[in-house]
Amino acid sequence: MTSRHIVSALALAAFLIAAASTPARADELQDIQALVKQGNHNQALDRVNSYLASRPKDAQGRFLKGVILTEQNKSAEAIKVFTALTEDYPELPEPYNNLAVLYASQQQYDKSRQALELAIQTHPSYATAHENLGDIYAKMASQAYDRALQLDKSNAAAQTKLSLIKEIFPINSRLQRPSAKTSASAPVATAAKPLSVVPAPAAQPAKPITPSPTPVAAPAAKPADKPAEKIVEKPTEKPLEKADKPKQDPTQAILGMVNNWAHAWSNKSVGEYLGYYAPDFKTPKGEPRAEWEKFRKERIHAPKKILVSVSGAKVTLKDETHASVTFRQRYKADTLNSATTKTLVLVKSGDKWLIQQERVGA
Repeated sequence: MTSRHIVSALALAAFLIAAASTPARADELQDIQALVKQGNHNQALDRVNSYLASRPKDAQGRFLKGVILTEQNKSAEAIKVFTALTEDYPELPEPYNNLAVLYASQQQYDKSRQALELAIQTHPSYATAHENLGDIYAKMASQAYDRALQLDKSNAAAQTKLSLIKEIFPINSRLQRPSAKTSASAPVATAAKPLSVVPAPAAQPAKPITPSPTPVAAPAAKPADKPAEKIVEKPTEKPLEKADKPKQDPTQAILGMVNNWAHAWSNKSVGEYLGYYAPDFKTPKGEPRAEWEKFRKERIHAPKKILVSVSGAKVTLKDETHASVTFRQRYKADTLNSATTKTLVLVKSGDKWLIQQERVGA
């Protein structure tokens, strides 16, 4: 990231907060910012605390206090300040961005990612947060490649990708706080400028949230230039697709379907229960499907309670789309308690197994 991205202003936030400030308050904040710029952080903190004593909810003063605490390397206190700001002013993305930078400096990359995502959620066009989020993803990727190399040092693809990240994000460009000589409007690589009621001088290039991968036994940059072409090949793409969409065991899918069918019946969820029957279901007496469904609805609604359980299920696969399952069915209702063996003839429709026929007995 460059300082141009880091200090990009959110005009709406600036207007909302600046509009609430009186000239006297603006002058006080301007004086405090001048102290920060001069490196007088202790005096600036005393002044901002006095300012907030009579204005405890003032967003500008609280934001500036978080900046000063960050400059003093009091990250824990700064995090509390910016966290409270996100709770009181959730519509402002800058406090989330500051939190993200602080979390990144502590290598809490997942928290940093979450804060940046919230910043983007409040203001989708906030370019700074988008770029910072990209840097966080790169850092997390470098850690993953590093771990892969620890497990398998011969993994050329991981070595190449890690070298590429190091080339894009050198170790010496890791996140640093601006020095006392930089503008107070660009603390911790943040957008303090929108929260300022006075224009701030152009900030010197501030250091971004830049990944700094942990050094590992990886090849030097030049030897890695040739195998870098492998990145385009994406050798892990197909295995990842398989991992994302594992093929389900048809036997387990059928057993799950039978349990859900019995559960819907027990709950008297007629619509769900009838949904387990295929369009070409063979009714027991050859009656029309509508007549059979009407009969089933009456039978299910009649008792006050129904309990259907299955046990000892055995699945027989005929081919990829046809199967049968035989089990012991126990039916308990107000006036009936029975147990019988039942067989369901099944057909697969899309990703679902449906009942094509049911028989009492094996």
